[in-house]
Amino acid sequence: MDFMQPRTLAEALAVKAEHPDAVPIAGGTDVMVELNFDRRRPAALLDLNRVGELHEHGMADGRVRVGAAVPYARIIDELGTELPGLAMAARTVGSPQIRNRGSVGGNLGAASPAGDSHPALLAAGADVEIASVRGTRTVAAQDFYTGVKRNVLEPDELITAVHIGPADGPQQFSKIGTRNAMVIAVCAFGLALHPTSRRVGTGLGSAAPTPRRAVAAEEFLAAELNWDSPAPLADSVLHRFGTLVAEAASPIDDVRGSADYRRHALAVLARRTLGWAWAEYAGGGTACA
Repeated sequence: MDFMQPRTLAEALAVKAEHPDAVPIAGGTDVMVELNFDRRRPAALLDLNRVGELHEHGMADGRVRVGAAVPYARIIDELGTELPGLAMAARTVGSPQIRNRGSVGGNLGAASPAGDSHPALLAAGADVEIASVRGTRTVAAQDFYTGVKRNVLEPDELITAVHIGPADGPQQFSKIGTRNAMVIAVCAFGLALHPTSRRVGTGLGSAAPTPRRAVAAEEFLAAELNWDSPAPLADSVLHRFGTLVAEAASPIDDVRGSADYRRHALAVLARRTLGWAWAEYAGGGTACA
């Protein structure tokens, strides 16, 4: 197995173009598991740890640009105010060791339906920045996933960053697991209120072949909310929102939970996260899981 260590993004893209079968590795929280269990034996590994550009974050055109290799721990510590939903999701990832190594770019590259960052990215309306020696393109997060552990990346491309607008309203993330930590989600849900544009964003995880939005639920709720004079939400609104979220899912039965349980859990998560987010919006304070 070849092991390549470029020091700049330009070098990394050149290597990827020359060796399209090379598997990128930064934190290694997914790749090393596959190697250790002999599920994957790539011809080459492309180590991105020395590529400084991938470990930076900042503002670009009014949005937060998060380098693909910025670890979850830094998202929690440094971007919790601007990206609260993603920071909440990051707090649920693995152990402190995993959060110090794993990144959103790695989560996107693996494209697992159970990836914790996906619901938050979808709810916030994130875009994925993709680069190759041919140029750079952006893809909306909702269009990035093409199947179970599949995405839109071409063989010579790398994920370089995600672009997310700073939160202009409350955001929430919650997931169900067999324990409180070190667990793969049975299902997960992300919610973002966008009062500036009068929109609602949602994201479902571990509930379909790919992470997805609950578009009908978003449209229903955006029309029901009184953005200018927020008042407590009627139970009928909460329950209808939960029902529409559950209907957006296409879950399966597996060792972690049944399809029926996942639908039920999503409806509960949707109602609870909406309650927390709306209470925060109406009260001007902070309410979180």
